[in-house]
Amino acid sequence: MRDIYAIGDLQGCQTSFEQLLARLPQDADLWLAGDLVNRGPRSLDTLRQVIALGDRVTAVLGNHDLHLLAVAAGVRQAHGSDTLDDILNAPDRDALIDWVRHRPLAHFAHGHLMVHAGVLPQWDAAQVVTLARDVEQQLRGPAWKVFLSRMFGNQPDRWHDDLSDEDRQRLTINALTRMRFCTADGRIDFKIKEGANAATDELKPWFDTPGRRTAGVTVAFGHWSALGLVMRDNLLALDTGCVWGGQLTAVKLAISPAARELIQVDCPQIRDPFAFADDKTSNKVKKTREADDAPKAAKAAKSEKAEKAVKTVKVDRVGKVAARKLGKIRKVEKTGTSAKARKVEKRERAEKGAKRKGN
Repeated sequence: MRDIYAIGDLQGCQTSFEQLLARLPQDADLWLAGDLVNRGPRSLDTLRQVIALGDRVTAVLGNHDLHLLAVAAGVRQAHGSDTLDDILNAPDRDALIDWVRHRPLAHFAHGHLMVHAGVLPQWDAAQVVTLARDVEQQLRGPAWKVFLSRMFGNQPDRWHDDLSDEDRQRLTINALTRMRFCTADGRIDFKIKEGANAATDELKPWFDTPGRRTAGVTVAFGHWSALGLVMRDNLLALDTGCVWGGQLTAVKLAISPAARELIQVDCPQIRDPFAFADDKTSNKVKKTREADDAPKAAKAAKSEKAEKAVKTVKVDRVGKVAARKLGKIRKVEKTGTSAKARKVEKRERAEKGAKRKGN
C-alpha cells in the first residue's frame, strides 16, 4: 500500500501547497480535508493543481467548496471576502464545477475517517458514510442546483432518527462541513468559533462528547483553525490556519500513532483572522488583547518614567559639573586678575621709589 498523507485546508494557497508537495513522496496518496478554495489568492490555480494530481487525491467537500457550488448554481450570493471569481470566470468553469460537485462528503478507508468538520456523537463510521452518500447522490444528480437552494440554514440543529429527507440532508451537511461544538445529545452550536477552551458544561468540542460512536476509528478533519493541530490516537485536527499566516499541515497516516509523520510549511499571512469575526467575537478579542497588553503598558510606562528620571539625574549631574567648571574658570579668571593687579601695583611702587632716590 502506498503512503497516505492527510492534509489540512488549502483555501486557495497554492504556493504553500506546492512547497508542501515538494516535501512529500511523489507517489504518495493525498487525502485533502476540504476547503480547497476561497479566501486565499489563487483559488483557480489550486483547484487545477489538485485536479491534475489525478487518482492520487481524495478530497472531501468543505463549507467553502459547497459555497462555490451554490454561487455557481446561482442560488447563493457571493461574499465580499470571496476569492472565487477566477474560477467562476474561467473558460473551463463548467468542468471545474462538475469536478467539485462529484467529490465525497466523507471518506473512510484503512481505519481512518476523513470529513471536513466533524461527526455527531450518535453516528458511527458506517452511518457517516451512508448519510454522506445520500447527499453526494443529490449533488451529482441533474437537480443539484435545486438541491443546493434548500440546503443552507441552521435548522434542524439536532439529530433525530425520524427527520425528513431534506432536514436529514441539511443536518448532515452542517455536521460534516460546519460543526465545531455540540451537546452530548447531538445539538450543534453554530456561534462559537474560538478554540476548544471556549467549551461550556453543556457544549463540548464534537470529538470530546461522551459516548462518541466514532471513537473507535481515527477521524481526520480540518475547518477549525482556532483549534490548531491536534494529534491523538483517534483524532487528527489538520487545519493550522495557512491562509491566516499559520502552517499548512500534512500527517502521514499509520495504524500505529507512533508511526505517523508530521510535515508542515510556514505560510504567509493572506488574511487577518479577526477581519471576519462578528462584533461579539471582536470585542472579546479586543478585551483579551487589552488585558494582555495592560502589563506591557504598565511596564513601558514604568520604563519611560525610569528613563526620564535617569535623564534628569544626568542633566543635573551635567549641570553641576558645568557649574563646577564655570566656578573654576571664574576663580582662575579672578586669581589671574588679582595677580596682574598686584604686579602692576608692585611696578608702580618700584617706579615711585626710584624717583625718590633720584630726587
